[in-house]
Amino acid sequence: MATAPAIQTSRTILHVRGNWSAREDRTASAVWLGILWVGTLAGFGVDFPRYLHEKPPPPLVLHVHGVVFTLWMLIVTAQVLLVMRDKVSWHRRFGWFAIGWVCLMGVLGPWAAMASEVATLNTPAASPQFLSVIFGGLLQFFALIAWGVVLRKNPAAHKRIMMLSMVSLADPGFSRFSGWIWPNEPHSMVLWFFYTFYGNVLLLALMTAWDLWLGRLMRSFIIGVMAMLATEIVSTWLYFWQPWAVLTHGWVVTWAKYLG
Repeated sequence: MATAPAIQTSRTILHVRGNWSAREDRTASAVWLGILWVGTLAGFGVDFPRYLHEKPPPPLVLHVHGVVFTLWMLIVTAQVLLVMRDKVSWHRRFGWFAIGWVCLMGVLGPWAAMASEVATLNTPAASPQFLSVIFGGLLQFFALIAWGVVLRKNPAAHKRIMMLSMVSLADPGFSRFSGWIWPNEPHSMVLWFFYTFYGNVLLLALMTAWDLWLGRLMRSFIIGVMAMLATEIVSTWLYFWQPWAVLTHGWVVTWAKYLG
């Protein structure tokens, strides 16, 4: 017969709520965000000269989108720093401003994606099928943000889900860096997946390994990780699926015709 400690351990492999101090998760959140900053700055940094000389020039909404999403990174950084400085009440108040900012991103994200595809519609750079990656990432981001807000009274789960929402935005920066190192896009679906999403996978692996080592794996976190990987796999499959390319080309043509 299993002993009481063994039974208790088996029940807490995946936690619903953290049975440790919320303070113990603060440094880890800062580390994951720091890695995300490094990948984002590296990717957009090496890609910036190309962006400035892009032909045709990027539409105005793309510049606005870049500013708004960069400010979001700064907002999240401020939120993490507030918690690390023990200003939790400020973190909570500022959180509602952050939610309002997410609503702005909900408009600008899809708008910028479609405007960018319209700008390159009749050029060799056209790739409307890449909307699978853009829309998949936005879907993950907004769903995880909403879930994180719901979990705000469960600090351990809230931190992890909100950080997963940031990880869902990792590929634009990291993939630009891989594109700079390896300019020829791979044609293998598996290679293309890692070419595009290696930053996301790296952060998910590090976060999972850290919590597994400390015995702090959260059920909500594992569900979020599995959903994120599934979305990215589906996004990759759609990118290579010809009917999707035809469908998204139609979307872009319609957008260009009516919203220009």
